[in-house]
Amino acid sequence: MHIELNRDLTFVDHYLEKINQNGPFSDWKSFERAYQVANTLLVPSSNTLKALEQLKHVRFLQHQIDTVKKVMHNMNGRAILADEVGLGKTIEAGLILKEYMLRGLITKALIIVPASLVNQWASELYEKFFIRTTIAKKNPCWSNQDVMITSIDLIKREPHRSAVLEQHFDFLLIDEAHKLKNHQTKNYQLIQALSKKYCLLLTATPIQNKLTDIFNLVTLLRPGLLGDQQSFLKTFDKGTTVLDDQLKRLIQKVMVRNLRHETELDFTKRHVETITVTLTDEELAFYHELEQANFTKQNVSRTLFLREFCSSREALYTSLLKQKEQHTSLLTQIEQLPHHAKALKLVELIKSINDKCIVFTEYRATQIYLQWLLKEHGISSVPFRGGFKRGKKDWMKQLFKDHAQVLIATEAGGEGINLQFCHHLVNYDLPWNPMRVEQRIGRIHRFGQEHDVKIYNFSIENTIEDHVLQLLYKKIHLFQRVIGHLDQILADLNIGNIEDELTAIMQQSTSIGEVKIKMDNLAEVIAYHDWSGAEHGNRESS
Repeated sequence: MHIELNRDLTFVDHYLEKINQNGPFSDWKSFERAYQVANTLLVPSSNTLKALEQLKHVRFLQHQIDTVKKVMHNMNGRAILADEVGLGKTIEAGLILKEYMLRGLITKALIIVPASLVNQWASELYEKFFIRTTIAKKNPCWSNQDVMITSIDLIKREPHRSAVLEQHFDFLLIDEAHKLKNHQTKNYQLIQALSKKYCLLLTATPIQNKLTDIFNLVTLLRPGLLGDQQSFLKTFDKGTTVLDDQLKRLIQKVMVRNLRHETELDFTKRHVETITVTLTDEELAFYHELEQANFTKQNVSRTLFLREFCSSREALYTSLLKQKEQHTSLLTQIEQLPHHAKALKLVELIKSINDKCIVFTEYRATQIYLQWLLKEHGISSVPFRGGFKRGKKDWMKQLFKDHAQVLIATEAGGEGINLQFCHHLVNYDLPWNPMRVEQRIGRIHRFGQEHDVKIYNFSIENTIEDHVLQLLYKKIHLFQRVIGHLDQILADLNIGNIEDELTAIMQQSTSIGEVKIKMDNLAEVIAYHDWSGAEHGNRESS
């Protein structure tokens, strides 16, 4: 494409004419306009947020305003925003970006978010902050855009990687930053290599499995603040109180973490209900046979197959089909089973709710089956999964909002999207990772939700599913407590990933009785540590 550029020098003649006539060089209207522009850009005080005057259509909460001031004045614009799900990390980040732009401190910004959230970020920045953005597509011009939104999957590939590394960004924002927890990955190294002035990392779970997660995130912002990794772990990872006061003080130099109970938010409540499912005689007999079956990979396969069968016949069938020569008998038996009792219970529940509902499942085969079954019973639904392209995800979300009663989501639906217009959520399959449970619930139980949220946890009695639900729900009161400091409790106990812990219990136990005992012991340890930590906090405050 060829574009002709022509210079307009007519102003020179006009200016020379004014000189010859000895002025006037300006007029009152021009002065007024110049004054208004200067006054708009004026920041009366370093502690005043100019953006609040221009964004009166948005209701900013006090903890959000306090966070913005803290990041800008105490952290030099380089911070981890680690609020609990639903407290408004996006709002805080957008307000920081807008304030820097109004102060003339930012001319070039790069926003890196999951591909499924690119359009959502673009919409929110424009609607709430009047910030126009460019979404990077196949052939973006990285050097000529003020605010660019992209995904890590795009910029990690050539030629985009080299082009981005050639730029200097005044402002860099990374959403879902917990995915950068491993410093050895190419994604981490790319973010580390980017030339940036201000940098925000957004995550609700700064520590997912181990202490090095937070070390790596802090190092992206302030290299050297926590020393080198070896000395850091030697000092702080002692297997007892990992996040001690000294480490907390260091991390608080770069991280803001607002918790629900610390804010003035009047959050709607969570109502949790367990939907107990009883298998038919045929299904129960098959489940017991599956428990006793002799698999090549021993307990690893048995645990996986039991979880799949608790989800649907289809999920297990799809998995066994990959090794059909070894599982001919099981495949034949599955084909003869009736509709899954759990699925029929879901149909019954959705009809009784008679309102919009999100159903989360762990397996794509279950998702497809449920969509077919709901249609057979006259219930409209749409699927949502990670394999969809960005445009299709947005379309599914809009169809759910405007037309369908049910959205059936795999784990991709638990990441980032906001669905406050719905207040019923079904954990059809319950994840063994509490962080993922909270991420699911956070899609609807967040700022802007006008109704109490109802959570339905499906559980097939006397199965592996039932045992895990007893641990997560009955023992440590997961759903009422809103995760909060559970990640810290697990780190303090040196447990790491609770999902791995549960899997190990299943693999190493020789009977269901042993499974129950070990899970009860784990729950008691977590509950006791939570209680003793609360008692310690109460004594300190008094």
